[in-house]
Amino acid sequence: MPTITVNSDELFVGLGRSYTLEQLDELCFDFGLEVEACEEVDKMGQLVVDSTKFKFEVPANRYDLLCVEGLIRALNIFLGRQKAPRYKAVHPSDQRLMQQLKILPATQQVRPFAVAAVLRDITFTEYNYASFIDLQDKLHQNICRKRTLVAIGTHDLDTLQGPFIYDAKPPAQIKFRPLNQIKEFTASEMMEMYSLDSHLKPYLPIIRDKPVYPIIYDSNGVVLSMPPIINGEHSKISLQTRNVFIECTATDLTKAKIVLDTIVTMFSQYCAKPFEVEAAEVIQVDGTKVVYPELPYRKEVVDVEDINNKVGIRISAEKMATLLTRMCLESKVIAEGKSLEVEVPPIRADVIHPCDIIEDVAISYGFNNIEWTFPKTTSIGSQFILNKLTDKLRHDIAAAGFTEVLTFALCSREDISIKLRTKLEDTKAVHIANPKTLEFQVARTTLLPGLMKTIHSNKNMPLPLQLFEISDIVLKDPETDTGAGNERHVCAVNYNKTSGFEIIHGLLDRIMQLLEVPPGKDKGGYYLRASDKPTFFPGRCAEVIALGQTIGYMGILHPEVVTGFDLNLPCAALEINIEPFL
Repeated sequence: MPTITVNSDELFVGLGRSYTLEQLDELCFDFGLEVEACEEVDKMGQLVVDSTKFKFEVPANRYDLLCVEGLIRALNIFLGRQKAPRYKAVHPSDQRLMQQLKILPATQQVRPFAVAAVLRDITFTEYNYASFIDLQDKLHQNICRKRTLVAIGTHDLDTLQGPFIYDAKPPAQIKFRPLNQIKEFTASEMMEMYSLDSHLKPYLPIIRDKPVYPIIYDSNGVVLSMPPIINGEHSKISLQTRNVFIECTATDLTKAKIVLDTIVTMFSQYCAKPFEVEAAEVIQVDGTKVVYPELPYRKEVVDVEDINNKVGIRISAEKMATLLTRMCLESKVIAEGKSLEVEVPPIRADVIHPCDIIEDVAISYGFNNIEWTFPKTTSIGSQFILNKLTDKLRHDIAAAGFTEVLTFALCSREDISIKLRTKLEDTKAVHIANPKTLEFQVARTTLLPGLMKTIHSNKNMPLPLQLFEISDIVLKDPETDTGAGNERHVCAVNYNKTSGFEIIHGLLDRIMQLLEVPPGKDKGGYYLRASDKPTFFPGRCAEVIALGQTIGYMGILHPEVVTGFDLNLPCAALEINIEPFL
């Protein structure tokens, strides 16, 4: 989960009081966060605690908590010290003064979407300026997926002249002075230069191989940015900036709107009119006009009884409404106390389903305050009997001298057919529709190939190699809903200078002894019957018959099977199905 580092003085001023680490940890736990003191390395290379800073770990979907402004605001609302603000997008008094961003058709080849807004009459300080930059970095790494989905650009509007153009041009036609540089570069030169930059290098592949690069410029041709790589030096914001133009280019429009809403709602508190954002008009490729930010408020209706049952509490609708209001979800009681009408603000993009509202009720109520009770069921949970049997066999087979391995559930078609001297159509294999590699084309129909590959990877180890695995195989089964079913098999292989058939036979006897299956042809017993399975050496293969049915095979592997897995010593193998013994 993402973390943010907060200056303690700034935090305490925002919260209206000082906290010890223990007190802050208790508050954050109640709110669903984790906090710890920051540690730094001193001149002696030792870790020391920095008491002037705290590090908060926040949920990955709470974008509103990725900056100190959002964190302080949320905690104050949770503590009842302030009401949730109303975020508002306003239009200039003269419609002609509204900033415009026009998207040209060429952008559809690389980053087709863009949104924009203006923070008017904002006041930056050293602290909130650093927080403004840090929030963009946090969003880039989180919801923006390292700028692949969304790239944020913030600019000093007073240095620019709208309307703005969002275009895409060949790299050779793009030339401007990038951020913190003293001269102009072409796009190609910048890509070369930033290939050595540890901060920007990871973003270059996003557009490097595209025929055109995105570019945003104003009506005078001044370049604002080349997303998602770098902004222009000309419109760089500073502590003296008073009007900020924000643009987000994207491959995902929904994510772009969330990012824009997050930035403007968090920092509009520093505007002359707090929590008011000046809207901007985006002209789409087809000529339609859309005004951003949308800052949508929506309402959800939830059932009080359903929430009480799912959380495991018993509180009134009025109390539940109060708990949700503490979580920035303004709520009111409707339907004579049977339901709540919950207003979801634009900062809570994580609330996409009633389950998210139920979670907030549980957090606000306090997980430690929920009474421990037994689930109201007619049964008590226990281990699945097949897994219980598997665990017991696993322990005893290991005690018999075999080493357990865990192999892939997928393998190649060749592994279960050609290498085992078997026709593919006779294997009942479930095929993968679009395999990514030749090694994972089908679900395994036998555990033997996985063991043989493991031996090949460890054939330089001291002999003998005695391996086993207890896992599921997958076979076609037309009687199931999915057309396939699992079987739990146990497979063992002895690899040595001699085949060691007697070792495998002894292991079979031990397994049957553990399963309390006596030897003999009587019903309920087990015995061996000669078989000509092509995987095994002729005359050295037997079916294992138990409980009146064939449960598997054992014998000495055919030399072609051994060499097919690039081995050169004889092997004896056993594989049986253990499900009939349940």
